[in-house]
Amino acid sequence: MINYIKNHPLISYFVLTFVLSWSGIIFAAFFMGMPTTSKQFTEDGPLALLPFLFAPTIVSLVLTGIVHGKNGFKELKSGFLKWKVNLRWYIFALFLLPAILSVMLLVLSQFSSDFTPKVMNETDKVTFIITGLFLGFIGGGILEETGWTGFATPELRKRYSVLKSGLILGFIWAVWHFLPVLWGSGDAWGNVDWSLFLPGLFCHYTVLTSYRVLMVWVYENTKSMIPIILMHGVLGSFANFILNISVGGWSLFLYYLILAIALWIIIIKTLLMNKKRAIN
Repeated sequence: MINYIKNHPLISYFVLTFVLSWSGIIFAAFFMGMPTTSKQFTEDGPLALLPFLFAPTIVSLVLTGIVHGKNGFKELKSGFLKWKVNLRWYIFALFLLPAILSVMLLVLSQFSSDFTPKVMNETDKVTFIITGLFLGFIGGGILEETGWTGFATPELRKRYSVLKSGLILGFIWAVWHFLPVLWGSGDAWGNVDWSLFLPGLFCHYTVLTSYRVLMVWVYENTKSMIPIILMHGVLGSFANFILNISVGGWSLFLYYLILAIALWIIIIKTLLMNKKRAIN
């Protein structure tokens, strides 16, 4: 097993991450069903999702030790400590997505109240924002990126361009979200709420894939984990909570569609402006 991991670190990482991540959901589904009811998901979902949150980091640390040893831990640590990067990368990481979402919602809200940001409908806005920021930056940014960027991205870059690495990792990242989204898309009777599940599924294969390409590009230019954690944190905090919308169905589908188009436009523009130097 050790020899196989050393010879196939990428496959090993993805397989072990999926198995460990989905274990809590699969175990819980035996008792609560697939999908679970909205009430059960709210009450018991966080406990079942703990393996999902911690698996990318746990697998990354274990495989870093097996595959790269002490030097691997030193490189991983240096990525977390490298904060002296060009200011433009911090601006890009922190403000790109909120700017897109703000403009998008400002325009769409003129045509329908469906596009009012979630935060505007919350009575306790401070708690809602803090919760969103915590889940985005801690649950997503730190816990996930220790694996996706700390281990998987450098391994992919040994074989593929930045663009291909981002597309491959983005697709796998999207598939990784499939089971928890399905499990948590139940209505009050435990049936799939298609108005939530299908837009969420669409988001993963369009928004997440394009956003991962940009994340790999930023990491390639900075070799720092800090902008990546910020990018992931902003995605989780704003696209899923603060500046998301409260309705599902076609409105949510349109929300993700426009966001995905905006991100792909940025990728194409980056390719055209920088040619092969940017993300190849």
